[in-house]
Amino acid sequence: MTNNATVAVRTQQQDPGQQQGQQAPSKLQAAARQFGVVWSNTKARVGICILAFFVLVAIAAPLLAPYGASQNGFARNADATWAHWMGTTAAGEDVLSQLIHGARVSVLVGAVAGFLSTLVAVAIGLSWGYIRGWVAEVIGFIVNLFLVIPGLPLMIVIAAYLQNGGITVIIAVIVVTGWAWGARVLRSQTQSLRSRDFVTAAQFSGDGATRIVFREILPNMTSLIVGSFFGAATSAILAEAGLEFLGLGDSSIVSWGTILYWAQNSNALLTGQWILLFAPGLCIALLAMSLTLINFGVDAVSNPRLREGARRKKEAAA
Repeated sequence: MTNNATVAVRTQQQDPGQQQGQQAPSKLQAAARQFGVVWSNTKARVGICILAFFVLVAIAAPLLAPYGASQNGFARNADATWAHWMGTTAAGEDVLSQLIHGARVSVLVGAVAGFLSTLVAVAIGLSWGYIRGWVAEVIGFIVNLFLVIPGLPLMIVIAAYLQNGGITVIIAVIVVTGWAWGARVLRSQTQSLRSRDFVTAAQFSGDGATRIVFREILPNMTSLIVGSFFGAATSAILAEAGLEFLGLGDSSIVSWGTILYWAQNSNALLTGQWILLFAPGLCIALLAMSLTLINFGVDAVSNPRLREGARRKKEAAA
């Protein structure tokens, strides 16, 4: 009897660990199902493929580019040849190499600025939506202030004041001016979840505000937060290219925006070097479009009606 009791106690002690081991695959399966929903969306699938291409190009840029990013010992304004597939710039740089190396800056800015903007938006949006009283009013005033001020002029003023501060300054400017809209959207969702029964039950059970926000509310906003990230990353990529094109960034770095800036300064259209404007502009548009297309799939995760509508369209087409 004693041995049986000991075995039973050991079995009971092992159950929590076994249950945790069983819960881990379920979380992975849930994540896999959500990715499957995103991947089943044709637009999102195209966007993922385009984004993966640019990310791989950015990572492997030193291996893919035929020449260095700042190598400028070639003939100026040369047409396309076997040695220079897209010609050269007015400074004697290989256009294709510039384009490949420029992908690194755009992808980096989109990822870092998008992540930081979303992080600020989540922190402020959750606090604004859950907390009540004068603190919420102060947060609301700050958010509305950033929403009222036009983002582009504010970005230009800050960037002009901190000109030639490097890519870090560009990212900081984008984050400062790009978090407010996401915070407002997340605040609305937080207020909606705050009135749900499971949050009320957690409050009656004695859970603190921090625990409720991170354990009850935040997990139910995952798809919305991911969508906010892709939206912020898209805005960051376009903002970086715009600031560089206006000459408000660091013109010494190689990015798609600086390629446009130097092409404009060298009158690329007048000299027949239209590729200097077309190629980086197309890359910026494709990268931004890929993130927008992925957002269609993310919306399908958070909105079952979109999945149902897509399923009915497929059935009708069949």
